[in-house]
Amino acid sequence: MLGISMKTDAVYCGDCQFVLGNTNEFPEESVDLIYADPPFFSNRNYEVIWGDGYERRAFVDRWKGGAHGVQNYVSWMKPKIEECHRILKKTGSMYLHCDWHANAYLRILMDQVFTESHFRNEIIWYYRGGGVPKDSFAKRHDTILFYTKGTDWTFNVDAVRTEYSAESLERLQYKARSFRGKKVYDNYEANPKGKHPDDVLEIQPTMPSSKERLGYPTQKPERLLEVLVKASSNKGDVVLDPFCGCGTSIAVAQKLGRKWVGVDVSPTACQLIVKRMRSLGVAIKRDDVIGLPKTETQLRSMEPFEFQNWVFRTLHGRVSTRLRGDMGIDGHVMGEPVQVKQSEGVGRNVVDNFHAAIVRDKKTKGTIVALSFGSGAYEEVARLKNEGGLEITLKTLKDLLEED
Repeated sequence: MLGISMKTDAVYCGDCQFVLGNTNEFPEESVDLIYADPPFFSNRNYEVIWGDGYERRAFVDRWKGGAHGVQNYVSWMKPKIEECHRILKKTGSMYLHCDWHANAYLRILMDQVFTESHFRNEIIWYYRGGGVPKDSFAKRHDTILFYTKGTDWTFNVDAVRTEYSAESLERLQYKARSFRGKKVYDNYEANPKGKHPDDVLEIQPTMPSSKERLGYPTQKPERLLEVLVKASSNKGDVVLDPFCGCGTSIAVAQKLGRKWVGVDVSPTACQLIVKRMRSLGVAIKRDDVIGLPKTETQLRSMEPFEFQNWVFRTLHGRVSTRLRGDMGIDGHVMGEPVQVKQSEGVGRNVVDNFHAAIVRDKKTKGTIVALSFGSGAYEEVARLKNEGGLEITLKTLKDLLEED
């Protein structure tokens, strides 16, 4: 692997298993710190809209077998963890963020890949808020598994020390005894830099009113990532996030003077990351995202909401703010209704239904975007224009690529 240089301060679009598996881009032992916040095995769907462009994103935490499909989830995670281990330096650390749905299974998986002797902490991220069940204790924490690759690793304890409690300071004021196993320390004094951090981090989630808030339902607060990045890396080190989401980890890395690499399978998320990093003064553009779908074949295979977002970005429009019951209108361009069909041979019935939606929207023009249209669609468009003056434009994926 000598001579291969990894690109840093970069965003990659794709499945991290295959992105990191490219040994020409990601040589062995090239990363100092990995923070991974993968989809949880929650068997839940999320659908949200964010940003100035009202982009829509569907989050799916589902694996075959439903609640009994955890082994499928673990099988999905294993090659990704193995690639993370491969590219991690011998002095590097990895944090794997999970919750109660699968933390026990992921702990076993991490023991298998990193070996049990390289387990360092099971960190509890405790937070307030959320619902209160009638028949059990309230769930108020996530788990972060901390592993190292070798026996020598970075841990900057002074950078993450916490404040002593009032009770501890009062006790230490009288130079009380301190017990550490069988050892007894007389005249123990408080460290002027603060208390050694515990494995319970009490940090509030990103609140809806926070300036950090970008709309991701699983967005993590910068304060949480600051602790991990400060503790396990130094300035100039490379921090990698293989499930980057909205980019909190790499935004923190940038602010703390680290190099960074973000990977996410969602083109929409990658472009959100670009926007976030640009706000921090990073000279990065949408076209700088490595692996972003651009060809007709790549765009055809996108997830439906990702394809829809691409269409509206290309047309400089906005998706509908209604998550349900959009009545056949997926968004608007210059105030005119647009419907997106990621289908071939879209026909007459789609045109007729869209015609009704335009009338309900009290407009006289609209656009349907599809992979391709059947002859019936073009005939119906011509008939509607001749009979009532209503104009419907049909645009294919190829048309949009030529316009873009």
